Amino acid sequence: MTFKDHFSKQAAGYAKFRPRYPQKLFDYLRSIAPSRQLAWDCGTGNGQAAVGLASLFDRVIATDASEKQIASAQSHKIVEYRVAPAENSGIESETLDLIMVAQALHWFDLDRFYAEAQRVLKLDGVLAASAYNLLQIEPAIDEIVNRYYYEVVGPSWPPERKLVEQFSDLPFPFQEIDPSKFEMTAQWNLDHLLGYLQTWSSTQRFIAANKRDPLEAIADDLRAAWGDPGQMRKVVWPLILRVGINAMPKPPKE
Repeated sequence: MTFKDHFSKQAAGYAKFRPRYPQKLFDYLRSIAPSRQLAWDCGTGNGQAAVGLASLFDRVIATDASEKQIASAQSHKIVEYRVAPAENSGIESETLDLIMVAQALHWFDLDRFYAEAQRVLKLDGVLAASAYNLLQIEPAIDEIVNRYYYEVVGPSWPPERKLVEQFSDLPFPFQEIDPSKFEMTAQWNLDHLLGYLQTWSSTQRFIAANKRDPLEAIADDLRAAWGDPGQMRKVVWPLILRVGINAMPKPPKE
């Protein structure tokens, strides 16, 4: 199966500029998993979620269909990185306590991935999928970033991006529970924000199609709104979290 590769080209930037998940998220996932033996970070990208899980689980398998993403991932003695698609992991059946999918579910063939998840999860194993959309800094800056998202590179987003905006309504064929609330935060200067926007798949698709950098359309406005480019500002991404239990049906009594 081929996959839609929107991130290999900017894998190094992805590892440098993407926000980090809060430790409280991993603590929560560990608290609801049936044990701490084995977790799978599916669509691992730069490996940041895998490394977070490694602080709490005995072993972590982290997969991504992109060889370049795996090559740029953070090494960790507990994490075993593999190049593999989400829909065909190669993981042994009924061995996983937890599957985490961080900002990647919208890229998968959902029916095939869910079947794979049900195959590899233990009874009462947990599937947790998270997503985040637009960041929040302060209104004047947010307005410029939102304009960039919708108007400048809006037509360049892959169609799957819409699924992030509709994440709470995606099919989720597991026994779903109401999770705790989490957010990601960072302290960034202007260069870090621009580097982050450069990693967007829409930015890269715009450049490929138009042979120019779309960030030029907002750079001056961003600089004016930001002020001193070295000034650090708090950046917030509210996380949407879907959590389900693999409650496989019991066999009928004879």
